[in-house]
Amino acid sequence: RAAKTKTKTTNPLDPLNDAGTTTIEKEKDAITKMSGDDSSTNSNTISTTTTAVPSSRISRAFQFSRLGMGLVYGTAAEALKRSTTGAFSNTNTSSYPAAASDANAELLASSLCRMRGAALKLGQMLSIQDETLLPPTIAKALQSVRQGADAMPLHQLYAQMESELGVDWRNKLLTFEETPMAAASIGQVHDALLADGRRVAIKVQYPGVGNSIESDLSNLQMLMQLSGLAPKGLFIENVIRVGREELLVECDYVREREHHLRFKHLIENDAILSREKFVVPGVVDDLCSSQVLTTEFAEGGTIDKVSSLSQEERNRIGKNILRLTMQELFVWRFMQTDPNWGNFLYDVVTGTTTLIDFGAAREFDKSFVDGYLRIVWANANRDEGLLLDQSRKMGFLTGEENQLMVDAHVKSGFTLGEPFASHEPYNFRESNISSRMSENGSVFMQHRLTPPPEEVYTLHRKLAGAYMLCIKLNAIISCRDLLEEVYDNYLFDTDGKI
Repeated sequence: RAAKTKTKTTNPLDPLNDAGTTTIEKEKDAITKMSGDDSSTNSNTISTTTTAVPSSRISRAFQFSRLGMGLVYGTAAEALKRSTTGAFSNTNTSSYPAAASDANAELLASSLCRMRGAALKLGQMLSIQDETLLPPTIAKALQSVRQGADAMPLHQLYAQMESELGVDWRNKLLTFEETPMAAASIGQVHDALLADGRRVAIKVQYPGVGNSIESDLSNLQMLMQLSGLAPKGLFIENVIRVGREELLVECDYVREREHHLRFKHLIENDAILSREKFVVPGVVDDLCSSQVLTTEFAEGGTIDKVSSLSQEERNRIGKNILRLTMQELFVWRFMQTDPNWGNFLYDVVTGTTTLIDFGAAREFDKSFVDGYLRIVWANANRDEGLLLDQSRKMGFLTGEENQLMVDAHVKSGFTLGEPFASHEPYNFRESNISSRMSENGSVFMQHRLTPPPEEVYTLHRKLAGAYMLCIKLNAIISCRDLLEEVYDNYLFDTDGKI
């Protein structure tokens, strides 16, 4: 488990480049284990970039101004290139503004990863919106922000631990792995052993991210709008508003602890999911605070890496992920909305699926769930009348849309409901459903008259993640029974099923 360090080459156009940046490559035998091969000769490595987190509002505002200057420089360079040579940085960007150059896209993505906090979170939210609403270079670059963030250096890490748990926090642990297992938008996770020998995962929030939410989102919205990178059909102001609400919740680790324990109770009391070996790890209360959350360590690796398993087992996992999603929305009305595959850990030895990270958990109002179930039912049954009626009632449509927009809405909805249309096994990979759901993005961008209900930003992120996981698993499963079970047992507040 030795680590090696190497100096990272800096980019002069990168407003956040740091001469002290290092790349730490560490063997992760847990990743090897999840692929079903524990041999050291086939071990994988995870590369983590370490940069200091800009922790004050002033320092973060300064970094945003430098990012803005970098984007201006990149835009000018691309415009000059186009006017003098007729060439484009990417052959697919000719119909997009000069601000959407390859260099600007890479600059934006790398800057968000180093800023972390609200800046990175918004980038992640944008990355899971319909990719056809963004210039292709920007959409591609933002995909990288879903892979994780830079880690904070040791002096910031230890300062956070002492501030949250006291100067003697280290005495409660036998070991503490300084290199994080994962680094995300709000915090990073470390492997440790308690004094009693139990293995735990300690999540530590980056300093200052909670206090910089408002300024970060305002600065990033201004940059996206002024640069032309946020098209009208994206309704960036709504993405910002939802992101603000979500971030306020995610930065509160006391609330996340409550969500974690609530999910643990729900899973343990669900007969089917418990039988299918879905679990939530316990919480270590004396190592928790508003910015530190410690839970029991979950064995296994990310669930998207189980392609070597039998078709039967992959089908079992995929179907129960969809079952979980249906339970969360239509039964519990309480959902973990982060679709990151790293939040589902699979142990190839026991067949156990462990659910982690409940910072993005949220409740849904009964009235919204009533209407959304009717929409899902209409999509599955290809009932255009019911779909359009419910879509107008819920605010997906105003009733003033042109026929092009109406047709695109219906087609997109029917595609979303396709896995639930029949009792026949549905082949997620061969269906090409993910790309077909994005086919109408350009129509939405040009003709959408109203943003969708705010709940949809997080809900569709989770639904898309569940579908993508089934595609990754190459699952071939019957889904109709899951919807029928929910629909037949659901109690609407108004009379009648439809």
